[in-house]
Amino acid sequence: MSRDTVHDFLAIGLGPFNLGLACLTEPVKELDGIFLEARTEFDWHPGMLLAGATLQVPFLADLVTLADPTSAYSFLAYLKDVGRIYPFYIRESFYPLRREYNDYCRWAADRLGSIRFGQRVTRVEHDGEAYVVMSATGERHRARRLVLGTGTSPYVPEALSGLVGDGPVTHSAHYLEHKRALQERRSITVVGSGQSAAEVYADLLSEIDDHGYRLTWLTRSPRFFPMEYTKLTLELTSPEYTAYFQGLPARVREPLLRDQRSLYKGISGETVNAIHDALYAREVAGGTDTTLLTSTEVIGARRSTAGYTLDLRHGETGEEFALETEAVVLATGYRPTTPTLLDPVRDRLRWDGHGRLLAGPTYAVDHEQREVFVQNAEEHTHGFVAPDLGMGAYRNSVIIAAMAGREIYPVEKRIAFQEFGVPDRLRAPQAVRADLAMEGAR
Repeated sequence: MSRDTVHDFLAIGLGPFNLGLACLTEPVKELDGIFLEARTEFDWHPGMLLAGATLQVPFLADLVTLADPTSAYSFLAYLKDVGRIYPFYIRESFYPLRREYNDYCRWAADRLGSIRFGQRVTRVEHDGEAYVVMSATGERHRARRLVLGTGTSPYVPEALSGLVGDGPVTHSAHYLEHKRALQERRSITVVGSGQSAAEVYADLLSEIDDHGYRLTWLTRSPRFFPMEYTKLTLELTSPEYTAYFQGLPARVREPLLRDQRSLYKGISGETVNAIHDALYAREVAGGTDTTLLTSTEVIGARRSTAGYTLDLRHGETGEEFALETEAVVLATGYRPTTPTLLDPVRDRLRWDGHGRLLAGPTYAVDHEQREVFVQNAEEHTHGFVAPDLGMGAYRNSVIIAAMAGREIYPVEKRIAFQEFGVPDRLRAPQAVRADLAMEGAR
């Protein structure tokens, strides 16, 4: 790559969010972007592409539609192209199959010329004029801006960290590739309480008679709680709530995020009910060797003659006990990580007191708020919608507007019926005047 070639932006990583950015910037001639991805092809959570599993958001939350309903990269355009738009219509479900969504993303990626697969980024520098991005293949690219879409990493609780990779202990992110080995064991324990845990448990339960294992599902949550999905609650996935949340002090945001777990970390009501129905049918037929435990935290784990011993504590009674199991699936979620490849440009970026990137209103994390943008690394600043597929097109619209200097895709300011914070019309006149004075001082 010539030193004289400087892209308008370079995106690192290709999950759904950066793929959506690639689709939306493809027709924008004033933005020359390039996307680097370490893998050789697009593959979205391959370890959880279970047969019959669906997205938890409707098909309108695809890569582009909520920003540009006329885009050639919409989910409906994909269905039409592969000859499945009428079957999808007759199916009468807003929720695509997860495998289908992965195929759709592959279809979109195959039609874009800006994506470079097999390009694992190893280092990012700044030469005084542009960011210099180096890959493991030895290629160098220069760009005025970066968009970081390096994603999240499987999270393993400290009590279990010594077991992963040691025999039949796996994170749900790799469930399908290890499923056969897991089912060869006489007992399997699933740890976690979210959608992934429920789907893994349901999948193993459906084949328990074929293999004869004992199946345990435990969570430290007080119940197997469903994801809240009522319409006024969904308004929290709105531009105005995101702006409101961002304006709250950090000391308020942190506990608020914990309280909102049921909004995005629960189980779909349909999955909860399907599991109960399956257990009931099995009870009628004579019962199943399965155990479900709530309020149960894993406080330690070690190898034993039976396979593994999980040391447990009941959160409500305080009682400590142990569980012997031959295999474990950790459905313990994902956590954002800051890649070390950014170390050479750390001083150009903003960080909070916990060492996390500090994103501003346009999702920029550099000091000038115009050079480096993040995708799904801003939950602590913008709220629980950060990983939500439904907000990807909105965030990309904001990022594109910031890079182009104008609004290419309309950026919604208000979509909710409810209001967040105290409306100006209900505040004391002196408070409104004080706020206006503060705005003027800025």
